[in-house]
Amino acid sequence: MKILKLLILLVAIGLGAYLLLWLFGFIASVLWYAFWIALIAIGGTVGYRLFLKGSGEETARLEEGRPTAISELENADRTLEAYKERYLPKDK
Repeated sequence: MKILKLLILLVAIGLGAYLLLWLFGFIASVLWYAFWIALIAIGGTVGYRLFLKGSGEETARLEEGRPTAISELENADRTLEAYKERYLPKDK
C-alpha cells in the first residue's frame, strides 16, 4: 500500500510539474505574440504619421494659419478691456 501511495504521489508531482511548464509556455507564447503585434502596430502608426499625414495637408493646431489683417485689430483694445472686466478678478 505504501508503494501504491508513493507511485500516486510521484505521478501527481509529475503531472503538476507538467501543468506548470505548460502554463509557463502558454504565458510566454502569449507575451511573444503580444510583443510582435505591438511592434507591428507601432511601426504602422509611425509609418502612417510619416508618410500619409506628413504630406503637407496638416492643419495648425493652435492657430488658423491665415494672417490677421490690421482692419481686424481695430476693436482689439476694447475687446481686451471687456474681457478683463468680465473674466479677470479685480484687485482691491
